[in-house]
Amino acid sequence: MASQTPSSSTPTSQDSSRDSSGTTASSADVVALRERLDGLLEQSLAELQDLVRIPSIAFEGYDREGVETSARAVADLLRSTGLPDVRIESVEGGSPAVIARRPAAEGRPTVMLYAHHDVQPTGDEAAWTSAPFEPEIRGDRLYARGAADDKAGVMAHVTALRLVGEELAERGIGVTVFVEGEEECGSPTFRPFIETFAEDLSADVIVVADSANWAVGTPALTTSLRGVVDLTVTVRSLKHAVHSGMFGGPALDALTLLSRLIATLHDEDGSVAVEGLVVADDPQVHMPEADYRRDAGTVDTLELAGTGPLTARLWTRPALAVIGIDATPVQQASNTLIPEARAKLSLRIPPGQEPRAAMDALVAHLESHAPFGAEVVIERGEEGRPYAAGNDTPGMRLARSAFARAWDTDAVDTGLGGSIPFIADLLEVFPRAEVLVTGVEDPDSRAHGIDESLHLGEFARVCIAEALLLRDAAELPAAQTGAARD
Repeated sequence: MASQTPSSSTPTSQDSSRDSSGTTASSADVVALRERLDGLLEQSLAELQDLVRIPSIAFEGYDREGVETSARAVADLLRSTGLPDVRIESVEGGSPAVIARRPAAEGRPTVMLYAHHDVQPTGDEAAWTSAPFEPEIRGDRLYARGAADDKAGVMAHVTALRLVGEELAERGIGVTVFVEGEEECGSPTFRPFIETFAEDLSADVIVVADSANWAVGTPALTTSLRGVVDLTVTVRSLKHAVHSGMFGGPALDALTLLSRLIATLHDEDGSVAVEGLVVADDPQVHMPEADYRRDAGTVDTLELAGTGPLTARLWTRPALAVIGIDATPVQQASNTLIPEARAKLSLRIPPGQEPRAAMDALVAHLESHAPFGAEVVIERGEEGRPYAAGNDTPGMRLARSAFARAWDTDAVDTGLGGSIPFIADLLEVFPRAEVLVTGVEDPDSRAHGIDESLHLGEFARVCIAEALLLRDAAELPAAQTGAARD
């Protein structure tokens, strides 16, 4: 399908405006940026489509060449921005990441731009409307795996640097771009990577472009993220399979017992029933139920679980899901009692919850609720910390100003039910840095799902907002860049 380029121009009615952060900005200056973007956007979207054609899945069992090829493509894109130092790096056992940088002048701030070039597996390719790695524009959206999460984040960084890179160099503002290649599989070598390259990656403000906006036309700053813990629980009832007619009755099969164990994890209203988990304060932003149902794609008859505001259930309360089960497939079923079944559980935890304590609480619940004395074996998995940002900081004020000008409306402070566990690592390795969580997605992007897509108009606004944020970084306090130093 032929490429379509959205217009980034938005009419303005005043020569200057003052946004809610108190920053006075020239509307004419913003319009000039938008006009400049109009000349770059077709190229950026074409390059984005080339990037999403690369199947850069970093999960074990997939061809590593896709991630290697993607890293090389990202490095070439960043070289095109004029950054003088661009290289591909990795640590032992890790996927390739790209670091690109121009150091700051003495006493000037440094902004680090983060994204990732790896993507989720496609799932059932036959369920996609168009091939997942063959981008297709339909209406005002670009459809492909990685189109939103997070190759659009990569291209937003590239496009913003093309817009204002020369100005940043003239002002002495330092820029570092860090594009990792294993975020979707849990960033297993993220911590050793940023420790190894701490000198190159240290910054005053870190922009993590891996989140979502409130709605098309309404930007958001993600001020809280749930953390995550996961585990695999195995239930055994028999030493081996036996005839269901000859032995069924006194002994229940393992899948029935696993189901009974899973059923103990929620109360009658659907709230998580694991004792000892933290519940954070309710958010100030509210979401209409109709919006949630539309965006989540619930069936009409589904009763929503839990109590309290939907945003609290999504952002500041624990949520527990069964994300996989291993048992005898229906096609292979015989008249035997299944001796063993296992499930993978994913527990999202709100700000204020320690991951290890949440894991311990979940393990204790499962072990104490073993049905009919079945054997319960637990394999602990990932632990990721939740995140809560400061609301009134220099970086947040700059971001709110940039978003308000790019969208012509104030940004909403939102939480995110998903997790970005490596943010805790960034804050520990770079304690002087401020982290801003932004993104290119919207509620209909379907990241990780079938028919993932990017809204092209929102992509243009994200590019403008990031360009404004980078240029305005000159207003930040004198640089305090660096990893923790004694």
